[in-house]
Amino acid sequence: MQLFDWIVLVVTLLFIVIYGVWKTRGSKNVEDYILGNNETPWYTVGLSVMATQASAITFLSTPGQAYHDGMGFLQFYFGLPIAMVVICVTFIPIYHKYKVFTAYEYLEKRFDLRTRSLAAILFLVQRGLGTGLTIYAPAIILSALLGWNLTLMNIVIGVLVIIYTFSGGTKAVNVTQKQQMFVIMLGMFITFFLILHFLPNDMTFTSALHIAGANDKMNIVDFSFDPEEKYTIWSGLTGGFFLALAYFGTDQSQVGRYLSGKSVRESQMGLIMNGLLKVPMQFFILLTGVMVFVFFQFNPVPLNFNPNNKAIVEKSAFKNEYHVLEKKLEALSEDKKVINLLYIDQLNQDYDNPILRKELVALSSKEKDLRDRAKEIILKADVHSETNDKDYVFFHFILNYLPKGLIGLLLAVIISAAMSSTASGLNALASTTAIDIYKRNLKEEKSEKHYVNATKFFTLFWGIVAILFASIGTLFENLIQLVNIVGSIFYGTVLGIFLVGFYIKHVQAKAIFYSAVISQITIFVIYYYAIFIYPSGEEKLGYLWLNFIGAMLTIVLSMIMQTVAFRNKTIDIA
Repeated sequence: MQLFDWIVLVVTLLFIVIYGVWKTRGSKNVEDYILGNNETPWYTVGLSVMATQASAITFLSTPGQAYHDGMGFLQFYFGLPIAMVVICVTFIPIYHKYKVFTAYEYLEKRFDLRTRSLAAILFLVQRGLGTGLTIYAPAIILSALLGWNLTLMNIVIGVLVIIYTFSGGTKAVNVTQKQQMFVIMLGMFITFFLILHFLPNDMTFTSALHIAGANDKMNIVDFSFDPEEKYTIWSGLTGGFFLALAYFGTDQSQVGRYLSGKSVRESQMGLIMNGLLKVPMQFFILLTGVMVFVFFQFNPVPLNFNPNNKAIVEKSAFKNEYHVLEKKLEALSEDKKVINLLYIDQLNQDYDNPILRKELVALSSKEKDLRDRAKEIILKADVHSETNDKDYVFFHFILNYLPKGLIGLLLAVIISAAMSSTASGLNALASTTAIDIYKRNLKEEKSEKHYVNATKFFTLFWGIVAILFASIGTLFENLIQLVNIVGSIFYGTVLGIFLVGFYIKHVQAKAIFYSAVISQITIFVIYYYAIFIYPSGEEKLGYLWLNFIGAMLTIVLSMIMQTVAFRNKTIDIA
């Protein structure tokens, strides 16, 4: 980090915070604070929806995911455009018809207070965890790579977000997310084209794709029916669809974005914009990770991208053993460079040499073996070490290969993304707590100002909770997976409640409430016995299926319970 990087970073972040406070100061009532007075145009709705989902985890973890596993993660998003259409046709018109402040307010109108409270509490639990993760993810990686204090990083990111979210509510979140998306995409595009520029002079983009393809990084679609495979076209179109439907249709952090739209049409256009742009955006981010992989075919690469692991080994009795592996990797890297240059030369002559392709695959296999052996040494040095380094790949490239100024810009990208997701999360948590829990259970009427102040207080409260959770969090295999796993555990049940409310009119409150409780408990059991207890890569069920199972179980159980209740009532009458 040079002085110029610090200037770029600090100026960018301060501009976003100050602009957000200045543009949205002085909310007079709850409608203004929570719904932005329904003045948000469709393009701002679309950008805000995209920025809410595109957290720092997206820009840290996704390139690393592609570096290690290729483009297959894109299948996770295949169900999203379909979900956007369903939400536009059903969810948005109903929310606007009932003039709700939160998604869960609708559930009391359709069922009862108990069902509304259950859905709101499930949301508060999972979004409280998720919001802490949106702070923790960039903080732990920045602290590891730059030597910054982790707790201080959590506090700084959290406080910056609290300032403008507390001040301006939904309007502040929407306004700042436009700037954040601009910074994010500018930084990613510049980085992508710099990677291509850093590749050998006689290497074209097509040649880079051939090298990635030779190493199985370009396999986008997997038609496997194996339930243990995390990402297939089937899990994307079913589990991914249900996750997107639940996240965008019932999660207040997203519902709040389009409830602030000027009209039903403006809200719908914003979501359609997200549906059209989200998959290409994720494709581009994954492709950036694949290009980083190609870049490291010609440049030195560490045994493990997490610098903390290197430091741990250096202080242990296993450092010489680790150094031997490093020497082997250096020699292997030189061999890779030579073979890749020969392969490019053959490609330039329009010949995809199968012998060189096999050699590339063999060298990649040897490198993977060295990395696996390095992980064993790291664990021997410290059994509590996190050996998975996917989340550190992209940032290692940024710190070591980008020119001055761009490091500061990419840091601003990562922290801006963290702030955008965290702001939406805090705003949604505060709105839900104030409207669905506090206001609904208050016996006496209060003024508009009172509820605005209450929502601001809950923004501060949840901000502190998120910072505390981030400060005691632990690194998972891959942060983007952790966020989606947390969501998948809860989203299915909540989505099932809403789908019954929208489409199955004969199911009443009692049936849906107990069905949701049973469904959620069942999902906890399935998650524990099919996913949690197994080491990474050995799970018996891809976590995306939890969304489908939770939703279907809630729907089917509610219909069965309602039928049984109806029959019992008929028998009693007879």
